Amino acid sequence: MIHDSLRAIIAFVFVLGVLVTIHEFGHYLAARWRGIHVEIFSIGFGPALVRWADRSGTEWRICCLPFGGYVLPHGMMNPETATPEERAAWIPGKTFHEKSVWSRAAVIVAGPLFNFLLSIVLLACLYSVTGMPRITNHVSTILPHSAAADAGLEKGDVITGIGGHSLDSVAAIQEEVSVSPGLKTTLSVTRDGNKLEVPVTIGSGTAKSGGSAHGLLGVGFMVEKTPPLALPQAVIAGIKETWSMTKETVRGLWMILTGQHSARELGGPLKIAQLSGQVAQYGFASLLPFMALLSVNLGLINLFPIPVLDGGKLIFYIVEAVRGRPVPVKVQEVCFQFGLAAVAALFLFSTFNDLSSFGLFKWITSFVS
Repeated sequence: MIHDSLRAIIAFVFVLGVLVTIHEFGHYLAARWRGIHVEIFSIGFGPALVRWADRSGTEWRICCLPFGGYVLPHGMMNPETATPEERAAWIPGKTFHEKSVWSRAAVIVAGPLFNFLLSIVLLACLYSVTGMPRITNHVSTILPHSAAADAGLEKGDVITGIGGHSLDSVAAIQEEVSVSPGLKTTLSVTRDGNKLEVPVTIGSGTAKSGGSAHGLLGVGFMVEKTPPLALPQAVIAGIKETWSMTKETVRGLWMILTGQHSARELGGPLKIAQLSGQVAQYGFASLLPFMALLSVNLGLINLFPIPVLDGGKLIFYIVEAVRGRPVPVKVQEVCFQFGLAAVAALFLFSTFNDLSSFGLFKWITSFVS
């Protein structure tokens, strides 16, 4: 138990450290590209354990709380609210606020962009070394008392369609099944070279935390690996898989927002830490795709139009570009406060979900009673 917890903590710190560092490095490089001096690049928060300055005058820090990080461009303070002392310290031509709205937007968008690039790099490295896993529509396992078991499916069967419609991928099969709970239909199956139409009633289930019903078939599919890909092919495959993960993440969020899935399914930092430890026990090759998925999630979350996040700042810059002048400081301050409250509420809600999934509240209830 202690060993598992320690592995989860180490894996979580490593994964989060890499993702956040790459995100902030995107901001840093974009700022340097646009001629903005960067005062601080911090990995972690709190008191600095190690600090040093580079030739450009940027102070690099490694801090004691490894849960995040930040980059501080020079002159980030709004000129309307800056003190005389802060104004006097500004380096002409090197401040963030005096750059064009497009330069400031480039600095902000570079962080999420680097998260997507990191996902591509991680997946390309994995595919070029170990090959690319490919899920086939060959049945490898059948759950007892499932719709597939009741229909008489066998291991080795190849599912090629549902209800007379040809389906050429596992993703298409899963999507068709998911939206058809309780449906009486047929499965097109190839067994020992023979084509069969197998009657089936698709099962129905809901998440433990509630939500609308979704279809269940109760089969596992065979996973094959290709030989290691040439680097150009690996990069292309990494781009395609990153795009696929992005679409699936957006789809999942949309289903939560529209009530098709329960918000209780939203995991937080504790769940990520638990999954990090579980994935890490299978080796570094298993950790890479997990990090790629988290990197995509981090990039997407930061693009949300919430003022505290990069997406909210981009909204301000878009409005500024349209109006020809910045959004009033008072409006920004109010939006920032609402954004901070929204992020805090999301963090608390996801943490509550994590603790609930771990059974903490049930344990407390049983202990008190």
